[in-house]
Amino acid sequence: MTKTDLSLYNNDHYKPGGAIKRLAWYVTSLVFFQNYIFPISSIKVVLLRIFGAKVGRDVTIKPAVNIKYPWFLEIGDHVWVGEKVWIDNLAMTRIGSHVCLSQGAMLLTGNHNYKKPAFDLITQGIKLEDGVWIGAQATVCPGIVCKSHSILSVGSVATSHLDAYTVYMGNPAGPVRKREFK
Repeated sequence: MTKTDLSLYNNDHYKPGGAIKRLAWYVTSLVFFQNYIFPISSIKVVLLRIFGAKVGRDVTIKPAVNIKYPWFLEIGDHVWVGEKVWIDNLAMTRIGSHVCLSQGAMLLTGNHNYKKPAFDLITQGIKLEDGVWIGAQATVCPGIVCKSHSILSVGSVATSHLDAYTVYMGNPAGPVRKREFK
């Protein structure tokens, strides 16, 4: 086994914002978002907007939510972000209207290139179109588009795009049925 030069582990090419901006968000996030002490969603929405997020009307953000960088976030109208949701948005994350992110759901926009000795950072945005439901403990991987009214069921992992009006389940998630309204 060859020894790897640790100086290679450098992702300085990734510039998500200035150090002061990131520090200010980190403190704000700890106080208002990542704990159970502060439940007032409307103030969280205002704070997200102050930090550059585009947020629509009637957005509910429950306690213990982790949002990496609000300046890479767009949220439509009538969206529910459940407890312990993690929006790890190293790249632009777009959430449409009438979307539900259930408890513990994860939106991951970053990964590492395992084919490189320095595990170079790779980022790709995520888009959740209108009417999407991401189930509890489900994960959406980098670069994925969840099309209109698709569902990613509890504990599932979306590693490829989800078709509109389709329910997905498993790891990796596969289609199991059409979503029909009655």
